[in-house]
Amino acid sequence: MATAVQYVDMAMVGSIGTEATAAVGSTTTVNWLVGSTISAIGVGFIAFISQSLGAGEKEKAVKAASQAVLAALAVGVFFTVVTLSLSGVVPAWMQVEKDLRPVASEYFFILYTPMLFRAVTIIFGTVLRAAGDTKTPMYVGIIVNITNVVLNFFLIFETRTIDVFGFSVKCPGADLGVIGAAVASAVSFFVGGVIITIVLFRHPVISPKGHSIKPDKEILAPVLKIAAPNMLQRFCTSLGYVVFASLINSLGEVSTAAHTVANTVESAFYVPGYGMMAAAATLAGNAIGAKEKTKLKETSRMIFLSEIVMMIVSGGLLFAFAPFMMGLFSSDPEVIRMGSIVLRMVSLSEPFYGVSIVTEGIMQGAGETIRPFIFNAGSMWGIRILGTFICINLIGLGLISAWACMIVHNLALLAMLWIYYKKGKWNPLVNV
Repeated sequence: MATAVQYVDMAMVGSIGTEATAAVGSTTTVNWLVGSTISAIGVGFIAFISQSLGAGEKEKAVKAASQAVLAALAVGVFFTVVTLSLSGVVPAWMQVEKDLRPVASEYFFILYTPMLFRAVTIIFGTVLRAAGDTKTPMYVGIIVNITNVVLNFFLIFETRTIDVFGFSVKCPGADLGVIGAAVASAVSFFVGGVIITIVLFRHPVISPKGHSIKPDKEILAPVLKIAAPNMLQRFCTSLGYVVFASLINSLGEVSTAAHTVANTVESAFYVPGYGMMAAAATLAGNAIGAKEKTKLKETSRMIFLSEIVMMIVSGGLLFAFAPFMMGLFSSDPEVIRMGSIVLRMVSLSEPFYGVSIVTEGIMQGAGETIRPFIFNAGSMWGIRILGTFICINLIGLGLISAWACMIVHNLALLAMLWIYYKKGKWNPLVNV
């Protein structure tokens, strides 16, 4: 559902033209940078809460949920100030073409106005997942998407006549284009934040209602010990995505649009990996909290098998339908051609990428975030960014070479994570 917001915006704005697609997509990786950094806070809470509930310490888990409220408020306000302050310069940093920078900047500013509510949605959703409630965040995501689609329909396009079951109906429109998409997304994020807050405070297991949100060292210290390395990891890797996109943006409007659309398409096909990552973290944390070594081993084996099967299927679908999916978001033949090539390349590596995601999820549930940080940051900057810089700026290659570097980076990351996983040093139950 979170991915679908971006899908809808890209598809509906894409009908306006390649320039509109590039304007929306030019700052997408900055969105990942901010969102993933906030999500890292949630990793600390998912490990702490899932282990507490696994050990039968419900009161401890509820206190952690109240500290999550404090964390959401703090990071929400912080990132609101930072993103809005930098909205005018981000498109320039991303090497967006000069004539697209004003609208890209305005889109970015509007999109981040409800940053507090976006932070609340991310962190409160993680708290609910840690308690085993994965459905509520999904339902909230559905509501966010419905709101976004409806508002996009009226805000992006001009007033026009549409055909509904054979009848001509005049549909009002604000004709705001890219800015309309930004307003629609901002309103939908606000709605999502309000709803998930209400749900969390009414939750029968993990509600923080009645508990103080003053800083609690006994909760925050272990949470931050886990979250800090993961935050650094996500910041370093997401910053790498920003630099990666900036290098590609320097190739021109068509490459930028092809990369943006291909990224959007691919993101839906590795969603199963991140869904299983959340499950792996929660279930591993529960098993470790209960000190059930056999359960941890059997759960991990089941998750790996499920992940591989799902990612083989999603990778096969991505390979088969790459041109069709590209065509949903762009009508430019060259954008579709280039995007289809890189999507079919990356589809072959999806199962390997999925295994690395789940491996990292199990380690998160165990509270191990330092080694994944080292592996992720090192492979991102040492392979993907350095390789792309050499291919584009020194050798003169294009988009395909950049995605090849991305695939090599993902495979190298899997190798490092898997070797460390098999050694078992991440597992507190290894000697139990």
